[in-house]
Order: sequence, then C-alpha cells, then structure tokens
Amino acid sequence: MRISNLLAVLLSLSLFNMTDAIAGASGHAGHTPGTGSGGGGACTKARLSKFLPGHLATVAPEAEFSFVVTGIQSPDQVDVTVKTIPVEITGEDKDSFYLIKGKLPTELKNVTARINVKVNAKSPRCDAENGWLVKITE
Repeated sequence: MRISNLLAVLLSLSLFNMTDAIAGASGHAGHTPGTGSGGGGACTKARLSKFLPGHLATVAPEAEFSFVVTGIQSPDQVDVTVKTIPVEITGEDKDSFYLIKGKLPTELKNVTARINVKVNAKSPRCDAENGWLVKITE
C-alpha cells in the first residue's frame, strides 16, 4: 500500500516538472512572450561591414567614410565617434541594409584615429559595436 502511494506522489511530481519544462521551452513560463525561461529572449545583433576607407588606410582631413549596417530598423540607432568626437551621419535605406556615411572631424590631422560605431538596440544586451582605424594626414 505504501509503495502505491509513493508511486502516485512521484508520478504527480514528474507531471508537474514536465508541464513546467514544456511551458518554459515555449516561452510561457510566466514571462513576457519571447523571453523564455532564462529571462532573456533571442535578439538579432546588428552586423557592421564594408568599412570604407579600409582599415589603416591613409586619408585626408575631413575625408568621407561609409559602412553597411544590417539588422536595424532605423539609422537613428547608429552612433559614430572618431577619437571620442561625435560625428554626424546620414543613412540611406537599401531595402535589406543601411548605407551609413559621415565625414572625419575637421580638427583631426596627422593622427591615427578609430572610427567607432555603436548600434543601440531596444535591449542593451543586443547592442553592437565595431570600428576601424584610419591614418589622417595633414
């Protein structure tokens, strides 16, 4: 008799665990949809590519630069700095990506500088950052 009671309790507990596992796997474990049981949902990080001029290229002061960003909804999500100086950019929608363009700051001459790109997502853990170096002449 005791063994059957014990089996009933174990069976009940295993069913509760299976229900929790199924709910957690489908994102319905009492969390916001899409967040799953781990407290964080999947995000698509933006991808940055096709940096022009290329890495370590020698350029004139105030030279133009450009790069491609995929996985964003607006160029307003993109911030660019060069040697911590904010740079004004423009974004051109090319259907599946944005072509971002800007100019190097006027005051930078005879220096190697990093063009630093940060993409701000809705969730900070989904932010993306990248950049490249250019040698600015006089």
